[in-house]
Amino acid sequence: MALRLGAIVDALGGEFTGDRDASIARLAPLQTATGDALSFLSHPKYRKELAASRAACVIVSPAMRDIAAERGAFIVTPDPYLYFARLTQLWKKAHARPDPVQVHPSAVIHPEAVVHPSASIGALCVIERGARIGADTVLKSRVTVGEDCHIGARCLVHPGVVIGADGFGLAPHEGAWVKIEQLGAVRIGDDVEIGANTCIDRGALEDTVIDDGVKLDNLIQIGHNVRIGKHTAMAGCVGVAGSAVIGAHCTVGGGAIVLGHLTLADGVHISAATVVTRSILKPGQYTGVFPIDDNAAWEKNAATLKQLHGLRDRLKALEKKDDAG
Repeated sequence: MALRLGAIVDALGGEFTGDRDASIARLAPLQTATGDALSFLSHPKYRKELAASRAACVIVSPAMRDIAAERGAFIVTPDPYLYFARLTQLWKKAHARPDPVQVHPSAVIHPEAVVHPSASIGALCVIERGARIGADTVLKSRVTVGEDCHIGARCLVHPGVVIGADGFGLAPHEGAWVKIEQLGAVRIGDDVEIGANTCIDRGALEDTVIDDGVKLDNLIQIGHNVRIGKHTAMAGCVGVAGSAVIGAHCTVGGGAIVLGHLTLADGVHISAATVVTRSILKPGQYTGVFPIDDNAAWEKNAATLKQLHGLRDRLKALEKKDDAG
């Protein structure tokens, strides 16, 4: 189903120049857009693609207005990427297929679980005793929500997510391991999105807490007793070890690791593949990635790094000798 440009602008705003009755059949990147598509420019480095694009209309910032005007219809907005995000929501809503089944017949829901009537429960989901699912929350297929775990309103939980499995708690004893029973649960706030096959462990004594607006990508591991603040986002394959506390409005790049019992302040941004080995109490961007190189050079550099501690001690000794002289 196509949408008129005028209807899009009426719904989302923006300064529009062009034919309001023009029909938009799809959303597309600048490079592949054709005369039935709506596209956007989010970064000035793509201005050449903007000038050459065949899109019916483009979404641009005020700085790109003149270039956009040379090629045809356009919508001016302060943040084209944000406008595009809201456009995708409008588009999905307009093209949504009605699903009369609110709870799939293959889902298993314990009688003592509480599922809000407006929640949607997908195929093969399991909701255990005492769990609570909030209003308008959507669980896609094969989601498991463990005993006494709570999910707030308007959350989206993608296939294969496990919420409330036991945390990794073990006590060593005579060369073996004794299990520490995980007696807490998981509490997830409102407007949280959790990517496919992500796992969030229940707490050992207190709950693992995921606050409002948190966004977790696919294949993320959140350990027991972790606390994640509001509107923090993590990319795929991040691992957060037990009892770490991560503040609000943080970002963690793909494949990064946060070690246990550390604290990240609000507004901390961790680059991809970084291993966080100490608490970070000041907002900012932090990176710790050993540069890629051909293997022979990498091995030599790695061997040199292993000697740095000894070289530092030798340097200090020489400085002391010079001071004494």
